[in-house]
Amino acid sequence: MDWANYSAPSRLDSFVEELVDVWHIHRTPILVAALVVLGTLRIYLTFIGRKTELVALTEAYKEPPKPKAVVEAKTPAVETIDEKKDNLTRPIMVLIFFSSITTKTDKIAQAYLKELEVKQEELAKQSGRQFLKPELKDLTEIDFDDYFIAPPKMHGDVDYFYTFLIPSYNIDTINDTFLEHLQETHHDFRIDTAPLSGLLGYSVFGFGDKENWPTEGEGFCFQAKEVDKWMAKLTSRKRAYPVGMGDMKSDHEERLQEWTKGVEEVIEHVARTGNLGEGLPGSGAAEESDVEDIAEDEDDGEVLFEDDDTSDPKKKNGRPLDDVEDLGRMIRKDDGSTKMVPQGPKEMVAKNSPTYAALTKQGYAIVGSHSGVKTCRWTKSALRGRGSCYKFSFYGIHSHQCMETTPSLSCSNKCVFCWRHGTNPVGTTWRWVVDPPDLIFEGVKTNHYKKIKMLRGMPGVRAERFAEAMQIRHCALSLVGEPIFYPHINEFLGMLHAERISSFLVCNAQHPDQLAALKAVTQLYVSIDAADKESLRKIDQILREKRNRHRTVFRLTLVKGFNVEEEAEGYARLVEKGLPCFVEVKGVTYCGTSTSSNAGLSMSNVPFYWEVCEFVKALEKRLKEKGLNYGIAAEHAHSCCILLASDRFNVNGKWHTRIDYKKFFDLLEERGPDGDWTPEDYMDPEPNPDWSNWGNGGFDPRDDRVDRKGRKIEAS
Repeated sequence: MDWANYSAPSRLDSFVEELVDVWHIHRTPILVAALVVLGTLRIYLTFIGRKTELVALTEAYKEPPKPKAVVEAKTPAVETIDEKKDNLTRPIMVLIFFSSITTKTDKIAQAYLKELEVKQEELAKQSGRQFLKPELKDLTEIDFDDYFIAPPKMHGDVDYFYTFLIPSYNIDTINDTFLEHLQETHHDFRIDTAPLSGLLGYSVFGFGDKENWPTEGEGFCFQAKEVDKWMAKLTSRKRAYPVGMGDMKSDHEERLQEWTKGVEEVIEHVARTGNLGEGLPGSGAAEESDVEDIAEDEDDGEVLFEDDDTSDPKKKNGRPLDDVEDLGRMIRKDDGSTKMVPQGPKEMVAKNSPTYAALTKQGYAIVGSHSGVKTCRWTKSALRGRGSCYKFSFYGIHSHQCMETTPSLSCSNKCVFCWRHGTNPVGTTWRWVVDPPDLIFEGVKTNHYKKIKMLRGMPGVRAERFAEAMQIRHCALSLVGEPIFYPHINEFLGMLHAERISSFLVCNAQHPDQLAALKAVTQLYVSIDAADKESLRKIDQILREKRNRHRTVFRLTLVKGFNVEEEAEGYARLVEKGLPCFVEVKGVTYCGTSTSSNAGLSMSNVPFYWEVCEFVKALEKRLKEKGLNYGIAAEHAHSCCILLASDRFNVNGKWHTRIDYKKFFDLLEERGPDGDWTPEDYMDPEPNPDWSNWGNGGFDPRDDRVDRKGRKIEAS
C-alpha cells in the first residue's frame, strides 16, 4: 500500500469533519454575523447610490423649473404703495355657497342674497369701492375646481369674498363630497397648501337640529364646522367672522341675523382697508382671570404692540422702572454734585418709559397716562365655549361681556404672590398727573372692543357670543394696581353705571379714606392678605357700615408656607370684624416670574385644591362657633376658588349669590348713588344653578372642557 496516497484523503476527510463540527457548533453566530455584514453593505450601497443619483440629477438638469399650473407663490411679494392703491380700486364680489336637500336652506340663501344686494349699495358708499352683484352658488351645480383650487377668474380682476350657508346631515350628501374635495386640495402635493389665500376672506353659517343633536360635541352643525376648518387651511386663516350656528326649529333666524350683521361689518372694513384687520397669531388655554403667564407672548391669543424704541431694554441706558418711589429728579453738575430739581407732577406711565414698554409687551393697552385695559383669558375662553371664570359661577357674570381694566396702574403693595410681574408702578400717595374720567372711560372701551375684534378669526369662536361680546355688560376693576387710588373713581363708576355696566371693584385695606368716600358699586372686594393690622383696624368700621349697602367680599389668597399653616381662627376674627357678605378663598397661582422667585415662592407654595377645601371647611366651622352664619355656597374648581356666603343669601335652603343686574341699575336710577338699599334688594330671585353649588365643580355643562392643548376632555 502506498502510504502517501492513503494519508492525503484521510487528512482531507478529517479536515472536512472538523469544519462540519465547527459549523454545527457556531452556525448561529456565523449566520447572524453574515446577515449583519450583508445588511450594512446593502445600506451603504443604497446611501451611496442615492447620493450619487441626486448629484447627477442636479448637475444634469440645467433648465429652470416650470411653474405649477395651479400654484401661487407661498411667500407673496412685498406690495408697493402703487400696488396697494391698485388693490383698493378692484371691484369686490361676494359669492354665497349653499347646499340644500329640503329646499329650506335654498330659500334662506335666496332671501340672504336679496338682503345682501341692498346692503352692498350702502357698503359701496361707506368704503368707496365698487361691488359687483353677489352670486348664489349651489354646491350641487358647480365644479369645485373652478372655485376651490384658486380664486375664480371668470369676472376678470376681482377681489372675492366667500360666504357659506351649510346645513348638516347624517346621510351622504353633496356636503360630504365638498368636504372631501377641500381636504384633498389641501393635501395635494401639486397644489399650494393655501391656494385660496388670494380671497379677501370667508365666513360660514351652519344650520342644525338641536332636537336630535343638542350640542356641538354630539354633532350640532358639525359639517359647517368642518367647512370652516378646511377653508381656514386653504385661505391661510382668512376667517373673517366666527362660524355662526342656528337651530332650524328655534333660533336660526336670530342667529343668522347676528352673523349677517357681523359679516357685513367685516366686508365694509376689508373693502375700505384691503385687509381683515390686525392679525391673531394664536390662542391660549384659559386660566384664572387674574393670571398672566410669563410666556403669554407665545400663547395668549392676542397681538402685543411694541414700541421699536422701547421694546428692547438693551437699546436704552438705565435700569427697568420697578418702583415709582425709587425715582428721583436729579441732575449732575460738572463738579459732580447732585441737587434736587423741583418739577410739577409727571405722568405715571409715560410713553417713553420702560414701564410703558413692559406693560404693552404683556398685552396691556395703556390709556392716558395711568390707566390700562387688557383682555382676560377667560373672555377668550368664553367666546370659544370653553368655560367662564369663577365670577360666572358665583355671581352670574358673563365672561365674554366683561371688561378688565383699571384707572390706576399704581399699586400700594408688592405682594410676594402677585402675578403682575412687578412691572407696574408702586406708590402710597398720588403725585402724578390726573387724567379726566371721561378720557379714561372712552379709552378703555375703545381699546377693549379693539381687542375683542382681533379675536374674531380665532378658531372656535362662537358667532352668537362674539356678537354679545361687542356689548360690555360688566367691568372688573381688578386688572393691576389700586383702582380706588384714582382721585375721580366715583365719577368713573358713574359713567359705567350710566351705560348699565356693572362694577366689580377690588381694593386692599390701605386706603380707608377713599373707601369711606366710595359711592355705589355693584360689588366691592377687599383683599385682606396684604394689609397691615393698623389699616385693617381703620377699615373694619367702614366695612361694617358698607355691608348694609354694598355687596362686600373678603378675598383670601392661600400660600403654602406663608398663611395656610395658620389656624383658620385668625381669618375668622377678620371676618367677624368686617362682616362681609361673602368670603372668597383661593389658592395662589404660581406664575414662575423672577419676582416670585426672589420672594422665595415656588410650585411647592401652591396649595392643592383639596387643601383649599379643607381650609374652607375649617374656616366655616370656626365662623359658626363664633355665631356667624356663613356657609359654603359655590365653587370653581378650575380656579381653585371657593365661596363662603352669609346666610342672608340663603333662601329656603337655596343659595342666591348671583346678582339681578337689571334690579341694581333700576335701584341706582331710582334712588341715586347715595340711595338707601341693601344687597338683598338686588339679589337674583332665582337660586344658583346646581352645577355651581358646592361639590359640583362649578363648570357650566353647556361649555366644553379642554386641556392645555385645546383637546376636549370627556366627562367622566
